[in-house]
Amino acid sequence: MIDKSAPPRRQVSHLRIFAAAAAGVIVAVLAGIYGIGRLQRNPAAGRCKGALATAFRIAPLARGEVAALIVTHTPFRVPDLTFKDAAGRTRMIEQWRGRTVLLNLWATWCVPCRREIPALDALEAQLGGPHFEVVAVNIDTGDPNKPRAFLSKVGATHLAYYADDSAKVFQELKMAGRAFGLPTTLLVGRSGCEIGEMAGPAAWASDDAIKLLRAALGTT
Repeated sequence: MIDKSAPPRRQVSHLRIFAAAAAGVIVAVLAGIYGIGRLQRNPAAGRCKGALATAFRIAPLARGEVAALIVTHTPFRVPDLTFKDAAGRTRMIEQWRGRTVLLNLWATWCVPCRREIPALDALEAQLGGPHFEVVAVNIDTGDPNKPRAFLSKVGATHLAYYADDSAKVFQELKMAGRAFGLPTTLLVGRSGCEIGEMAGPAAWASDDAIKLLRAALGTT
């Protein structure tokens, strides 16, 4: 028996197509609104534009000895990390605003860190200045003289001494999804935003590293 009250099949088909199209438009609109809202809620979005542009520019240079560098694709402002300098004064990473920083966390019990320190010292000797600094922060929680003695032993005379014997800087970066082991290195732009990150050691004084960092500084 045919139900004469039911709409024709062609009409039903057209209705389904219209409903599907309308649903697609609604989803697109909501996605756009959500995306815009999400961007507006991210306080780093505007501040980190320069760092993102630098990351995009240097991405092709993350190869060879620095192939493990992961350039950032989303705005990320580095937390307000605090540590001590050689005189015991509290320093904040924010104090490096206006300079590009290679922030490195290391410890004397970390064998890859020990092997990496001479390269970081050589990098600071070559590129360190008013626009760039290697900020190597020791996170030993034991004898404070041990890291100083190690730096002296390997002849690391160009690196300024920074330390955090509570290892809080590591925990803060770990909570932000940026530190899972040692050494941990972040390339931080002049605005205090991340340009790239690396887990593990690298030959930071190599031609590959120098070329990448010069590009980040805009001096190529």
